[in-house]
Amino acid sequence: MLFVLGVLVVVVGVALSIALHEIGHLVPAKKFGVKVTQYMVGFGPTVWSRRRGETEYGIKAIPLGGYVRMIGMLPPRPGDAPGQLRSSSTGRFSQMVDQARADSMEEVQPGDEDRVFYKLSPGKKIVIMLGGPMMNLLIAFVLITGVITLYGLPQVAAKVGAVAQCVPTAAPTVQNPQPTCAAGDPKAPSAAAGLQQGDRVLSIDGKAVSSWDQISATIRDHAGTPTAWVVQRGDQKVALTVTPARLQRATYGSDGKPVVRDGKLVLAPMGYAGIVPGQDLVKTPLLEAPGYVWDRVLDTAGIIVQIPQKMAGVVQAAFGSGERDPNGPISVVGVGRLGGEVAAVDIPDSEGGNWVKLAQLVLLIASLNLALFVFNLIPLLPLDGGHVAGALWEAVKKGVARVRNRPDPGYVDVAKGLPIAYGMSLVLITMSVLLIYADIVKPISFFG
Repeated sequence: MLFVLGVLVVVVGVALSIALHEIGHLVPAKKFGVKVTQYMVGFGPTVWSRRRGETEYGIKAIPLGGYVRMIGMLPPRPGDAPGQLRSSSTGRFSQMVDQARADSMEEVQPGDEDRVFYKLSPGKKIVIMLGGPMMNLLIAFVLITGVITLYGLPQVAAKVGAVAQCVPTAAPTVQNPQPTCAAGDPKAPSAAAGLQQGDRVLSIDGKAVSSWDQISATIRDHAGTPTAWVVQRGDQKVALTVTPARLQRATYGSDGKPVVRDGKLVLAPMGYAGIVPGQDLVKTPLLEAPGYVWDRVLDTAGIIVQIPQKMAGVVQAAFGSGERDPNGPISVVGVGRLGGEVAAVDIPDSEGGNWVKLAQLVLLIASLNLALFVFNLIPLLPLDGGHVAGALWEAVKKGVARVRNRPDPGYVDVAKGLPIAYGMSLVLITMSVLLIYADIVKPISFFG
């Protein structure tokens, strides 16, 4: 039941994000006098619609997008009178473009000639087309800022997050750099000393502890040496003696990956206590929120840039024995599944309970909005960034003409980019189908 509830929360969040994205286009379009005939959330058959004035507002059956239909998105071909098209085009793509122009002009009724999109100034076109992505950025900013300033972000703290029960004595390998315990392995020093999950480390050998790095360094450098710990456990301070075991452990580079030389894992002797760090929720100051959100935008952009490369891994995972990259692309189906996992996981009230789940769901929806923001800025039709690129090129041409005292060069013919739009649409549909299939047969999970 909780899983279904989590999925529904994500579905509603996605639908609202799409609806607000389209409002980002709708409001400035109407403000600038463009006639808008439809505002739709979703694709496919119409489930519900109502007409208000000249605009039909509705919901369609497939909640994977939305659109605002503005008249006159495509200009007439240079040399054609508005509303008229020559029929001399040859070639499949030319005919497709001319048909698209004709369909666009059919929406222009008598009296609407000056309410078409293509006649707007480049600046107004940019405002309208950026309105959708900027709405997604605003949604993400509000959601992320609310979570990190009012609830907080988990950060590694000087406390025990989990206690291992034994010392893994198997030798690390390239395939398994962190072996797990096997039958007959000795008891872990942390368990033997009586450490418990939630213990906050106050001092080791009389030296005050304020970070996990201090704890980790002490364990690493004191293999086989008893160390005196004082921990806070509830309202009590408890004194313990921990003697880290000496193990050959994998070494890691600055990239976080195990160091391998000549096909072998590079090992080093170090202490092992058998504990992992706990986390505290730390609230972010409001003035630091914009910087944090900007860092997430850059992270999202980095992932999107790598989508073509990562799609190969998705195909291998979906149709072969490969594993899904947890930082790779996922579909709306995958996002919904993650939302269900978050809602269904059992988190004790002492560790935040339902508040942790709510914060994770909010951040999941915020991440989706960041992805929509960045993805729509790609300067290719039919994405918003493609129309923005056309408007910017038009502004450059008009500006150069003014500087050189030349005639106005007219509108940029974005219709010439329709073959690219058709190709891009095919790529997006193919990617979506592959991702949905992969998210069904081999989904990404928050919890392994």
